[in-house]
Amino acid sequence: MSVHLHWFLPTGGDGRTLVDRHAYTDGGIRRDRITPVSGVRAPDIEYLAQIAKAAEQLGFEAVLTPTGTWCEDAWLTTAALTQVTERLKFLVAFRPGVISPVLAAQMAATYQRISRGRLLLNVVTGGDSTEQKRFGDHLDHDRRYARTDEFLQVVRGVWGGAPFDFHGEHYQVEGGLTALPPEPLPEIFFGGSSAAAGPVAARNVDVYLTWGEPPEQVKQKVDWIRGLAEREGRTVRFGIRLHTISRDSSKEAWATAGRLLDDLDPETVAAAQQALGKSESVGQQRMLALHGGSRDKLEISPNLWAGVGLVRGGAGTALVGSHAEVADRIEEYHALGIEHFVLSGYPHLEEAYWFGEGVRPELAARGLLAAVPSPLEGVPAVNGRPASAPGGAPFLVAGGR
Repeated sequence: MSVHLHWFLPTGGDGRTLVDRHAYTDGGIRRDRITPVSGVRAPDIEYLAQIAKAAEQLGFEAVLTPTGTWCEDAWLTTAALTQVTERLKFLVAFRPGVISPVLAAQMAATYQRISRGRLLLNVVTGGDSTEQKRFGDHLDHDRRYARTDEFLQVVRGVWGGAPFDFHGEHYQVEGGLTALPPEPLPEIFFGGSSAAAGPVAARNVDVYLTWGEPPEQVKQKVDWIRGLAEREGRTVRFGIRLHTISRDSSKEAWATAGRLLDDLDPETVAAAQQALGKSESVGQQRMLALHGGSRDKLEISPNLWAGVGLVRGGAGTALVGSHAEVADRIEEYHALGIEHFVLSGYPHLEEAYWFGEGVRPELAARGLLAAVPSPLEGVPAVNGRPASAPGGAPFLVAGGR
């Protein structure tokens, strides 16, 4: 089982600090309790294209794009980025409660054709009622997961290539279909730590995602979902969502983590913790429990730092250390059954290079990565040398090309 490495597209903006465009009071409407920060980068298409191209060049398989009212739309943004990349896949996050499952199936099929098969789907059921209500969704936590269950059944049914009928509590579909099913079928990623989420994953998804908890807690989740899937007669693969701070030495990495922590004043942390504490997401509450809002003892497991979660919702932990140490931790999670690693860092452009040039070779040397095709693969040899060899590409002069 090879490791699959993915990166993140910060469609809400990022920068040299953990306090970015994301706001923590009133879900992003008011910022009066947040200290102004410098070095914030807007999520314009040029910057996102830089990150996408870097991720592709560095050998990442895909990039995750978030969903919510605080960021750009994932479908539209990534569709644009397919035109400036070649191999990179896009893990598009979306909320099933705010779109028809038949329309979602159609959008996915179209996306696969225009991107030549580079779509992955991340289904986000939603753990914040305030955010959900902005989209017109007023269901409670458990009913949202019940609706997601039906949604995914409809999507897969519509992809079957024949008219599909479905009669459930949340959806009634007659003759649902797409003009052409997607080829290949997009893999479906999904996360959820509550009792309501587990059976949905077991019945419907390809990859179950967890946030970066200590290995023993991750093992418990893997065992839980694997057991539920076995009872459904299915096999589910596993992934983890983490930030990374990888440097040439452990000292440098922890110094970077310390600088990020120094940027956070007590008022900002308090405002973030108050807002995040209202979340209905069981996964979010588990993230908060890792640090309890305190700056003390943030290394909650070897090389696993919970400082990000002081101010950021969702994934709140980072792998911090030398390139070899970060590779050690990835290998440890991999031994538990984790196959997909969805990673990020602040800023996303620079951290992609730190990880791609530092950790990726470590993982390759350990035999954990599949080979990435060269962009020059298939290019004819020149002067007896393959185009992928140093000096092998033709040298063009005065041709205006």
